[in-house]
Amino acid sequence: MTAAPFSAAAPLEVRDLTVAYREQPVLWDVDLSFPQGQLCAIVGPNGAGKSTFLKAALGLIPRASGQVRFFGEPLARVRRRVGYVPQRSSVDWDFPTSALDVVTMGLYGRLGWLRRPGRAEREQAMSALERVGLSDLAQRQISQLSGGQQQRVFLARALAQASDLYFMDEPFAGVDATTERAILEVMRELRAQGKTVVVVHHDLETVRDYFDHLTLLNVSVVASGPMQETFSHDNLRAAYGGRLLRLEEAGT
Repeated sequence: MTAAPFSAAAPLEVRDLTVAYREQPVLWDVDLSFPQGQLCAIVGPNGAGKSTFLKAALGLIPRASGQVRFFGEPLARVRRRVGYVPQRSSVDWDFPTSALDVVTMGLYGRLGWLRRPGRAEREQAMSALERVGLSDLAQRQISQLSGGQQQRVFLARALAQASDLYFMDEPFAGVDATTERAILEVMRELRAQGKTVVVVHHDLETVRDYFDHLTLLNVSVVASGPMQETFSHDNLRAAYGGRLLRLEEAGT
């Protein structure tokens, strides 16, 4: 039987995705499609493959099998439409560069590596820093920023790309309340512009308030769909098993 064509309307569509480390499956036979113009959370226990899913979709780690399409196309054809905010812990923050330079790096995909950013690009980068409340720290070395400020710099870099789909890997992890509010405000602004945001999230107490769409992942997909339908006691129990703690405090 011929497989159905990928949808150009789906910002991200994944079929039969499997990833293995040393022959041990980390993701197994994952089928997912994310809706346009929504805030989408990927939730699951530690070791469930959440960050691995983002990296495999972006081609940052090898896939054992599976197909991934962005707006119906391979990533190479639409790379400029996809932005990525990695985990803060995965970045070398001692690299000697300013916040503004980091944000400007997000524009190289449009400029090409041989063309240097000019005044227009600097203004675009400054605008992105202003959106996350850091324009006054543009010339500060990134090593001198707090953890929350560093996270907002990487969020600004993604914003400067003016993408249609954003991946964010635990953007709220270890940040202060001010940064959390700033990130959430930007996410909602992106949604209002019709953008799609796919976020690896860890907090069951906030997931319903922050997101529209939920994917519960534990190596395989447990459930995926609109938040009000998918966030249920049975689905959470299936995803977390005996590791689900304080379930009642998550509001179920």
